[in-house]
Amino acid sequence: MFDDLIMPPADKILSLMPIFRQDSRSNKIDLGVGVYRDASGTTPIPRAVREAEKRIHTAQTTKAYVGPAGDPVFCDLIGRLVFGEAAPWERIRGIQTPGGAGALTVLAGLISLARPGAAVHVPDPTWVNHVSILEDNGLRVVTYPYLDRRTGEVDFDTLLDHFSRSERGDIVLLHGCCHNPTGADPSRSQWQALAEIIAERGLVPLVDIAYQGFGEGLEDDAFVVRLLAGMVPEMLVSSSCSKNFGIYRERTGAAFILARNADRADAAKAQLTVRARVVYSMPPDHGSAIVRTVLEDPALAADWRAELDDMRSSILSLRQGLAASFRRFTNGSDYDFLAKNKGMFSLIGLTPGEAVMLREQHAIYIVEDGRINVAGLQASQIDTFAEAVLAVRGKR
Repeated sequence: MFDDLIMPPADKILSLMPIFRQDSRSNKIDLGVGVYRDASGTTPIPRAVREAEKRIHTAQTTKAYVGPAGDPVFCDLIGRLVFGEAAPWERIRGIQTPGGAGALTVLAGLISLARPGAAVHVPDPTWVNHVSILEDNGLRVVTYPYLDRRTGEVDFDTLLDHFSRSERGDIVLLHGCCHNPTGADPSRSQWQALAEIIAERGLVPLVDIAYQGFGEGLEDDAFVVRLLAGMVPEMLVSSSCSKNFGIYRERTGAAFILARNADRADAAKAQLTVRARVVYSMPPDHGSAIVRTVLEDPALAADWRAELDDMRSSILSLRQGLAASFRRFTNGSDYDFLAKNKGMFSLIGLTPGEAVMLREQHAIYIVEDGRINVAGLQASQIDTFAEAVLAVRGKR
């Protein structure tokens, strides 16, 4: 049965993990895998999460299944965090999923069921797993121009032109905030213009919001979700708790749909639940129980928000320091986009060969497409990184 199978291409991000672990150099720096690290280089467990786990351990009396749709209270709490209180709640439904990838998977399955072979427009570039998940569900992936690589900002005019020519009913994948891998987000006025095109053309937005709170703050980062929810009859949203709650390995997320009316929303949720049952049967409970415990307790929720703000401020400080370091070493502004970008990631402009040189010659690990996890840096490593990048580019 296995004789004709071949080895699949290595995952560009995950394949770095074992290589980094085996590297014995004491000065090695991991900017590949997307996790937040504090000043000591540790991916911390937020204070509110630790307290919530203590309470769960004391109070929990069973490990019975939660059901394919997961915890409805968790879904409502995350839904309100994403959509806001003023959303058209009579038309919104959600289920709990194993992380953002699980949400995207069941939403892709729902799209495939409702519109087999549908075209899904994804930004170029995008998170590597987006294309894999969509194609695995039989959907047709169409890329749209996103990044102006000269400026490190969104190539908005070209993007808008693309969607002005898209077919009615096509799906549009949008990064809700902190675009991965570029860190370049549209401005509010640009989001407004894009939302108007989406509504006019009858396109269906699929918003992946995996980094809420890491860009401009919890409320501001949900701007485009809330904007679209008031403008379009149908949309899909994937939400992840991995980054903002620091519970990466607990695989906690949610999939939401907004339908034309309550009856269609109920039918879509029922089909979404069937997809969940087929793909993974039941979502894990521990992460959602943590999130629920935090958000239901005003004191814990306030402490979580404060620590999340600290993480966001830390990333912003690293971005500003990195841009300043490049400016100092180059006497130019070519890397100023790093301070303008948002969230954990940016593209540093290296070729795959230069990324390998960075790893082999300087013990600095980044993804071969040039993506760096800014949140993986420590302040003391900023100048080292900037000098190494310029060295492999032959500019130092």
